[in-house]
Amino acid sequence: MFIHIAEAKYIRDYVLWIKFDNGIEGEIDLSAELWGEMFEPLRNLDSFRRFQIDNEINTIVWDNGADMAPDFLFSLLQKNQAA
Repeated sequence: MFIHIAEAKYIRDYVLWIKFDNGIEGEIDLSAELWGEMFEPLRNLDSFRRFQIDNEINTIVWDNGADMAPDFLFSLLQKNQAA
């Protein structure tokens, strides 16, 4: 089963609220994930906030071409909820 992002909103700092197409939703802190050539520019909060949902690949994307797989985001959410 493939999971897709249905909705996403900026909350604060590097935290997004994400709702998946299976109905599961919650806040995900991406601050620890912003490393490497594609993601380091997103440490600038103005850049980070300018994400959107790409309906072709069913995940969040940024202007610089960075994206995160829905499965990865879902696993982060599950980790947060288990803690």
